[in-house]
Amino acid sequence: MMEPRECKCSRPARRAYQPSPPDMGLFEPNLPEGFFYRADFLGSGDASQLAWAIKSVSFDTFAMRGVVARRRVKFYGASYAARPSLPMPNFLLPLREQLAAWAEVAPGAFVMALINEYAVGATIGWHRDAPQYGITAGVSLLSPCRMKLRPYLSPKDLAGSARRPARKTTHEIELAPRSGYVITGRARDGYEHSIPPTPALRYSITFRTLR
Repeated sequence: MMEPRECKCSRPARRAYQPSPPDMGLFEPNLPEGFFYRADFLGSGDASQLAWAIKSVSFDTFAMRGVVARRRVKFYGASYAARPSLPMPNFLLPLREQLAAWAEVAPGAFVMALINEYAVGATIGWHRDAPQYGITAGVSLLSPCRMKLRPYLSPKDLAGSARRPARKTTHEIELAPRSGYVITGRARDGYEHSIPPTPALRYSITFRTLR
């Protein structure tokens, strides 16, 4: 289906994470340290094949804090969801290799995959990924969406904050169809993100490493 891109970086032992320079235009989006974005990560043919394969996925409903979300999900591998884990399907393996080459990890380090199906108007509220996971890498398919980010505050930090000013988005990016991203370091641990209502059907595929 697709061939992994050659990683352009050397791999000395124990060095800090620093992925290959992204293929972007003259102006880079304003993103937190540790958030890397490529607008055309997938070719149009590869994206179409992935979207076609996803049509056969049997999605599950997803509830957060007792509320059923409008988006539907499918977890594979080491899932934090309270449901039996499914093995990674073959159609995701080439994409996992491609993202792993960019993130400079072994493909098998991405132990979990999540496919989200966003119907029109589906959202994700403010959240930070589950603490047992490390690097997140993903792609967007079919339609664009906005991702908003702001500094993360723990429940302890928010306790007794009735007079705290309203928290504001500090960074925002449009995730274009066929785009890819890697979230690590400060962007992973120091920020939370949300997605406002999507304008059209959208799929996202994300992979995660364990800490």
